[in-house]
Order: sequence, then C-alpha cells, then structure tokens
Amino acid sequence: MKNLKKIFLFVMLLCSSIVIAQQTPAPKQTKTITIEGATAHLGNGKVIENSLIMFDSGKITFVGSALTKIARIGEIIDGKGKHIYPGFIIPNSTLGLVEIDAVKATDDDAEMGTWNPHIRSLIAYNTESKVIESMRPNGVLLGQITPRGGRISGTSSIVQFDAWNWEDANIKTNDGIHMNWPNNFTRGRWWLGEDPGLKINKKYANQVSEVANYFKASKAYNKGSESITNLPFEALQGVFDGSKTLYINVNDEKGITDAINFSKENGITKMVIVGGRDAYKITNLLKQNNVPVLLQRVHSRPNNDDDDYDLPYKKAKLLVDNGVLVALQASGQMERMNSRNLPFYAGTTVAHGLTKEQALQLITLNPAKILGIDTNYGSLETGKSATLFISEGDALDMRTNIIIEAFIDGRKISLDTHQTKLWKRYSNKFKNQ
Repeated sequence: MKNLKKIFLFVMLLCSSIVIAQQTPAPKQTKTITIEGATAHLGNGKVIENSLIMFDSGKITFVGSALTKIARIGEIIDGKGKHIYPGFIIPNSTLGLVEIDAVKATDDDAEMGTWNPHIRSLIAYNTESKVIESMRPNGVLLGQITPRGGRISGTSSIVQFDAWNWEDANIKTNDGIHMNWPNNFTRGRWWLGEDPGLKINKKYANQVSEVANYFKASKAYNKGSESITNLPFEALQGVFDGSKTLYINVNDEKGITDAINFSKENGITKMVIVGGRDAYKITNLLKQNNVPVLLQRVHSRPNNDDDDYDLPYKKAKLLVDNGVLVALQASGQMERMNSRNLPFYAGTTVAHGLTKEQALQLITLNPAKILGIDTNYGSLETGKSATLFISEGDALDMRTNIIIEAFIDGRKISLDTHQTKLWKRYSNKFKNQ
C-alpha cells in the first residue's frame, strides 16, 4: 500500500510539472482607467487622432479629444504614439472545442447525426485552451463558438476569451442555429476509382426537400400541444420567433439564392450567409433581403479556373461597395490556429480596395451587429463595454501590431502565452550571440 501511495504521488507531481494552465483570468475593474494621447480607431469608421478614453466598472465613460477640459482620474496611461482599437471578434469559430486535431479526446466540435439544432456548443467550450490564449496578443478578444457537422450542426454562443469557465465566459447564450445547405455539386470518390472532378449533385432537390420538411415539422410541433418533448424541434423555435439567427453555410450562387428563398418561405427574419464564396455575384438579392455575410477566409485561393487571381482578397470590397453587411471569419483547414490572423485578413482587404477603417469594421462593429451584441461591443462608444486594446502601431499590419495593454469588460488581461514565453526565451539567447 505504501508503494502504491508513493507511485500515486510521483505521478501527480509529474503531471503537475507537465500541465501548465492558462493565465489566471483578470479580476474585475476596481478603479477608473484613463488613456490619453493615443490615436483611437472607434470601430464605427471614425478616428480620433489625439484621444481621451476613460472607463470604469467595465464600461466606457468618456470618448473624445484629449484637448477636452475634463479631470483625468484613476490610473492614467500615456498613449502618445500608440493606437487604441475595440477588441476584435471572430465569428463562426471552433475555438475551445478542439485543442489538438490528432488527439480525439480533445475534439468536441461535432455530434453524430444529421439534425442537431439542440446541441449547444457553449457547454463544451474549454476556457483552459492554450489556443484561445494565443488569440489575445493579436487583439482577438471575443468569439462565436460554433458547432460543426450534420445538416443542422447545433447552437452557437458568444464568449469572451478570459474566463475561469464557460459560465464566466458567456456573453450571449444560444445566439443562433447553424445549418449546412446541400451542395449543388459533388466530387467523385477518388479512393473508389471515381473521377474526382466536379459533378452535378442529382440528390440536391431531394436534400433541399428534406430540409424544408424538417422545418415544417418543427414549426407544426411548436404550434401544437407539445405533449411529447422533442428537443431538436424545440431548439428551432427561436429561428421562427426571431430570438435566434439562422446561420446557413453555403457558397455557390444557386445555393445562396435557394437558402434566402427558403428562409423567406419559412418566415425566418434573421438569417446570415456563412462562407458566401459566390455572394459577390448576387449582392442586390442580399441587400434587398437584408442578409449579412460571414465571408470565407480572405487568405485563400480562387475556386474556379476563370476567377481573378486576387478574387478572395477583394470580395469584401465587392460586397461592402454594394451595401452588404460583411464580417470576416476563419473557418477551414487549421481554422483555430489561423484565427489569430483575423486582423491580418482585414489588412489584406485594405491592400485590395477598402479603407483601413472599413476593414476594421469587418472584425469589430460588423460582426457585433451580425451576432447581435453591438449594444455592448464592437466599437469604442460611451456606455459600451471597455473591451479594447492598445497597440504600438497599426493593428491590421503584422509588422506593427504589438499589443501592450488589453482589457475585457474593463479587466486588464494577461498577454502572456506559451508562444510569448518561447519568444522571450530564444530572443534573449540569440541576442547574446
């Protein structure tokens, strides 16, 4: 028995030496903070060159010029030569649901089955994720945690990236249902000797009918006596009464058109196109129906042989110029690691036509509007949450986005990560050589 105790203690000590938890979440703001002299990028298209920003108890109390005659109180931060931005928001993300793709025990982004509107991503969200920790030094402070898989993947929620647990992280619970629209085209299964090229999906019409029938059944259930509980059908009630948004993952022109018509036929007033590869072809339809787009990753290759080589880079401008509400997201291969590049995706759109303030809106106020959290987040305005950061330079440029202070709801958060520790360690090593 003594030997077993010794072995147990040895194992526990070994584990404690290997496992390194995330940085301790910051405590609540207890004193006023004043930032003076920085260039403030408000997130709503406006810029204040010599700004004065004050916040207390997690809320912004003053936004204006540093020339304003008002008492500077609390902790005063000299922002001269620096830039202030609202915290960046990453929508349609699986951050906190998967840690290491190759380790199945850390992968919880999808459930088995086809129809899972009742599956909630929030309760699977892991605040101890080392990947999430690495978002903050680039200014990505909020995210929409979204499930994957099936025809209807489940229900997303919105969180902030400095918390003890998912209850503390939660900003907006069950904001929307996520659905994968049927594809108009399929690829042959090369491993079975089939032609891997694109082919028309002959089952498309039937698959769309299945979706329509499922929504009709759900609507009938929610209008009935509900004597037998059906959790998936109950979860869909929110998209019918407008309390939830329907996020439809679809890329091709016909699919986007069909998805919009489907939503109109079912009386769904809040829907968003996710991906939207061909959305730039039907901007009038999107604008007429007030349908926003969470645009596919900017740093990607053209999909068709006859596409412009820079089409993925300039799609945001094509949509914005035509009055479509657009935000950027990072789904796809290595999406969690690539999420930290969100500000640089926005920077790429600047190189292809948008102004810097328009590009900033793609990752601040626009996603806040689409996710329904713009009353508190997405821009630097009096009364909103003090979720912001100070950068030494242009936050949309990877060469100058060096963040020195960051706050979530007024709480001064840690910017240390495993990567920053390694950077400090090896920069000192090579500095002395």
